[in-house]
Amino acid sequence: MTDKPFKNWHSMSDQALAAHIGVFVKHHRLEQNKTQDALSHEAGISRSTLSLLERGETVTLATFIQVLRVLDQLQVMDAFEVQQRISPLALAKAEQEKRKRARNTKTQDPEKTDW
Repeated sequence: MTDKPFKNWHSMSDQALAAHIGVFVKHHRLEQNKTQDALSHEAGISRSTLSLLERGETVTLATFIQVLRVLDQLQVMDAFEVQQRISPLALAKAEQEKRKRARNTKTQDPEKTDW
């Protein structure tokens, strides 16, 4: 069983998702006992921009990344990692093309053999 509750992200509005991100940022800021002034200064943004982010208002992606970096929460970026997948057909074709036997790469001259 997972320790994370199930959320239906698809059914949430953009505003609800932004508010969820704001709650995340505020939670981690308070957990680290940082004021909005301190965090905004470290992130290189204004306090009002941080306040907007925490309220779920529109901010830039760069702002969000700066705040994540200061809060040491960049591991959330793992969710965006792209993993290459190979289709079953491509995998089967690659298996067929694999070498199954080794052969001598030296060409032998029939006149130079011991026979």
